[in-house]
Amino acid sequence: MKFKTLSVAALALYAALAGATASADTLKFGKTEDAVKYRQNALFVMSQHFGSLGAMANGRAEFNADLAKQNGAVLETLATLPWQAFGAGTEGGKTKPEVWKEKAKFDGHAKDFVTEAGKLAAAAKTGDLAQLKAAFGPAAQTCKACHDAFRNR
Repeated sequence: MKFKTLSVAALALYAALAGATASADTLKFGKTEDAVKYRQNALFVMSQHFGSLGAMANGRAEFNADLAKQNGAVLETLATLPWQAFGAGTEGGKTKPEVWKEKAKFDGHAKDFVTEAGKLAAAAKTGDLAQLKAAFGPAAQTCKACHDAFRNR
């Protein structure tokens, strides 16, 4: 039931934002707080689906091929969303000022994550736990690298 609720929330977020994934300039935020909320919410929902895949990959949850496929597909879409909310003038939240001072480095981390999330989604589509495990580690490393450099704890 918990997954069903998260899936509904993710799909609602996706439906609301479906046309907003094309580029970093797609969305314009009226207030800095709106950009912060957008990226925090997108990252939160993304982390739920990523965490479900990680639990299966790391043996903390029973592997369920159908659930892995669903989470992978949602993750692949969500992975493209938060970055458009890190534009100029949107400083705040749990984000270090270095995001805006080292924008090219930050954008590189975001691009790396989107790439690895796509590979993780492809591995999940196979229904093969070994492939999921192999793809999860590199995807998790992209999260860690970005968090270490750009996220306040």
